[in-house]
Amino acid sequence: MQRIDSASLLPLHCAERKKIAQPDSRGPYMSQTQKDRPWLIRTYAGHSTAQASNALYRSNLARGQTGLSVAFDLPTQTGYDSDHVLAKGEVGKVGVPICHLGDMRALFDQIPLDQMNTSMTINATAPWLLSLYIAVAEEQGADTTALQGTVQNDLIKEYLSRGTYICPPKPSLRMIGDVAEYCYKHVPKWNPMNVCSYHLQEAGATPEQELAFALATAVAVLDELQPRVPEEDFPILAGRISFFVNAGIRFVTEMCKMRAFVDLWDEILQERYGVEDPKFRRFRYGVQVNSLGLTEQQPENNVYRILIEMLAVTLSKKARARAVQLPAWNEALGLPRPWDQQWSMRMQQILAYETDLLEFDDLFEGNPAVDAKVEALKDGARHELAGLDSMGGAVSAIEYMKSRLVDSNAERLGRIERNETVVVGVNKWQEGEPSPLQTEDGGIMVVDAAVEADQIGRLEEWRRARDTGAVKAALADLRAAAEAGENIMPASIAAAKAGVTTGEWAEQMRAIHGEYRGPTGVSRSPSNMTEGLDEIRDAVDAVSDSLGRRLKFLVGKPGLDGHSNGAEQIAFRARDCGMDIGYEGIRLTPEQIVSAAQDEGAHVVGLSILSGSHMPLMEELMERMRNAGLGHVPVIVGGIIPEEDARRLREMGVARVYTPKDFELNTIMMDIVTLADPRAVAAE
Repeated sequence: MQRIDSASLLPLHCAERKKIAQPDSRGPYMSQTQKDRPWLIRTYAGHSTAQASNALYRSNLARGQTGLSVAFDLPTQTGYDSDHVLAKGEVGKVGVPICHLGDMRALFDQIPLDQMNTSMTINATAPWLLSLYIAVAEEQGADTTALQGTVQNDLIKEYLSRGTYICPPKPSLRMIGDVAEYCYKHVPKWNPMNVCSYHLQEAGATPEQELAFALATAVAVLDELQPRVPEEDFPILAGRISFFVNAGIRFVTEMCKMRAFVDLWDEILQERYGVEDPKFRRFRYGVQVNSLGLTEQQPENNVYRILIEMLAVTLSKKARARAVQLPAWNEALGLPRPWDQQWSMRMQQILAYETDLLEFDDLFEGNPAVDAKVEALKDGARHELAGLDSMGGAVSAIEYMKSRLVDSNAERLGRIERNETVVVGVNKWQEGEPSPLQTEDGGIMVVDAAVEADQIGRLEEWRRARDTGAVKAALADLRAAAEAGENIMPASIAAAKAGVTTGEWAEQMRAIHGEYRGPTGVSRSPSNMTEGLDEIRDAVDAVSDSLGRRLKFLVGKPGLDGHSNGAEQIAFRARDCGMDIGYEGIRLTPEQIVSAAQDEGAHVVGLSILSGSHMPLMEELMERMRNAGLGHVPVIVGGIIPEEDARRLREMGVARVYTPKDFELNTIMMDIVTLADPRAVAAE
């Protein structure tokens, strides 16, 4: 295969702000003397294998994409090799598996990294994946000081929303600092940390909470970094911190939120840290628009949602994103196909290249409605920030922030259920024509089940071929560096070159720092949000009397899927309906869930799996339930589950299957009550 012409891969970097024309009779929003360059156009992508993902990247680049955004699978994100017991069913599902240098080499084959701008959505294992990336760049002969891109590297939001953390907060914060310090010295154009508010909004954050929780995270990181560098160099390091945000459907509010982010970040860097140079106080951010708002019902409507949400982060020059990646119309159904990703990329290209948007100064400057909303958001965020500061900052306030997100998400879902928030095709105008976009393949791409075995085979071959002595020595050096509190990046890069695997690297971090189980945000005490639940609460009481004890509902998340929002809301509502709930959070094995069902005497078991690994995980769990003598206990499951898979799950004994279209939680609650009572007392 011929090497791609490197000129065709050159990213269009966001330029410095150009001088604009002086005000004239045309008004404050006049045309500029020079057109702005477009933002980086990316597609969040990666699946099945490094080789298949590489082919997708090169295809997207050839079609006009100007930067890469790498999605890693859950074992890679949580520090497990593809053959680990917890990786079963998860390999290659939500991203690409990267177990070692060979995988990373294959991922970027024929892509010159010194001419690419690469974003890697990786957090707990960010030091390791960046080490692999640097090692591959050096193999290509690249000058590593010229590398451009980003590692997300934000662990606090992982504790709050996404759930791919490994170690406790304080050592995790130190590792974030290690990456930033190393990049500042050796990879100066790289963004070493991407404060991610994206998942905060998906977890239910209000705009004020999203602003405050993200900025509090950035403050925690800057406080960690400040003692690591000479005082005169700190502004440079602060200037490399970037953000990754969410843009929801409330277009005006989202645009104002971004303007508030710009102002507050400038304020924090100047007043708290004394950064005087405005260029180091710029709010630099990338964005993916809101995947949470995409609907399984009438999925073609998602095209309009994606476009409107993109406008919120592109129309305002003052708060325009530096990089944009858009989901595909069918992400509520499953994994997008290459054509679906291309369609979203074309949306960006049409706005950037066909319209005259980039020829004008800021369209909203001086607008009184916009100014008032921005000030209101800033005031609300400052109030939240003051509260977090009084608790000792973001790390100390993790449990508080998590509980606030669960509460806010419950309020959001309640508004949809009560039709106070209209979602077209979901709670209003549900009738519609069948989508012609959902063809014989269901409108999604399915990862071949053989991918996992193939990946494990390559991993075993890698282990056999490497120098075992060099690996042991590299791991010993890595552990020694971590134990001594030294920067782990040099030892991690050396380990990457020696052939160490992702699981082996993470095992050292677990051994030194321990593992962490984040707060669930769901207490066992009912909230005051019980309005409209009287009928269900009466039914729960009646069934509980029939059972001889309180109806016990066990909620579990098997596998590595850390998207816990749905499980939290089910547990939250079940608790408020009067059930005795059991919910221990994420990353449980089927064995642990069955053991809990047995120990706690569960009447119904509910499982949430959003990673696409529902078939292998449910097969194992149902078999373990039967072997434990619990075959009579109803099991329900929710997730992004195609109809064919739902049919197979029901055939294997699953009592109910729920997908994103089943948004009415009270209906699910009544199903649980009915399942718990074989005589259907609740229905009577």
